[in-house]
Amino acid sequence: MSVLFKKENFCALDHQGYISKTYEKASSVQTKFEKFLQFISIDVIEHFKQNYNLVDTSSVRNIAKKYFESTIFELANISGGNDSNFPVKCKIYDDYFLIPQNSRFFCGDIKDGCKKLHGNKYNIVIADPPWWNKYIRRLKAANSKLSYSMMYNEDIATIPIKNLFADNCLVAVWCTNSPSNVTALKELIFPNWGVEYVTTWYWLKVTRDLKPLCEFNTGCKKQPYERIIIGKVGDVKNIPDENLIVSVPSALHSHKPPLLDILSSYIAPEKPQALELFARYLLPNTTSVGYEPLKWQHISLFEVLDQNKTDLCALNEQNLT
Repeated sequence: MSVLFKKENFCALDHQGYISKTYEKASSVQTKFEKFLQFISIDVIEHFKQNYNLVDTSSVRNIAKKYFESTIFELANISGGNDSNFPVKCKIYDDYFLIPQNSRFFCGDIKDGCKKLHGNKYNIVIADPPWWNKYIRRLKAANSKLSYSMMYNEDIATIPIKNLFADNCLVAVWCTNSPSNVTALKELIFPNWGVEYVTTWYWLKVTRDLKPLCEFNTGCKKQPYERIIIGKVGDVKNIPDENLIVSVPSALHSHKPPLLDILSSYIAPEKPQALELFARYLLPNTTSVGYEPLKWQHISLFEVLDQNKTDLCALNEQNLT
């Protein structure tokens, strides 16, 4: 509580204490990270150093801006998929996209996409909602190409997803550190979806030297982590409390790390059916829905590592218009 004293028409508030308590998880995440560093092996540390290029902050911003603007496509109401066991190169209008194995996608409004999936059931559902915030609103005012359509919490709560959950389903929602968004997810969105809140995980963003991207802060300052709010439908057990996920973030905007391999170990089916909402890239064995599920699938974003596999992909090229 922020109220220290209240009598008649007078009250005293502990503003600093309230803010610090609201963001006290920063200390908890920092402690978990310090413990993580004690357990991690030398091989993993070397993997980070050898597999990620060292790029300065300004270059990362320029790269992110360049690719964000060059991958804006008008693909509304386009849908498709790849039922094979290997990736295929797909031509849509005049552009080529790489479609991973056993994947489906629906380009368009989230609510319409969920309605089109009626009758399907998913064991894992992941969502990365475009939370409303002042920072994105300022970006939109400055440059519309660098923004996306934000949604109010009340709108997110009305997404017709309830009928898409399997009897036992694990739900993971990426969330900002805003207290209002966290509260809305637990007390408004999950109840409307018919989801029971379980726990909160944290994604800690680090450099290739395993240093947090910024300092752990108190108050409402920027943190080096984001939250993954975990919920469930039905009987899903043994979900770890406050799991810490550590990775080097992508330079591409809103290109979150894949969670499917982690979540799959806590759900019963050996090959769970997965659904991702507000997707900006495709994953194997996953149905992806949103305005831009193909954004980070454009062929220009991929590097050829094995020409033989590239030739095989070309042989299975598809056209979709």
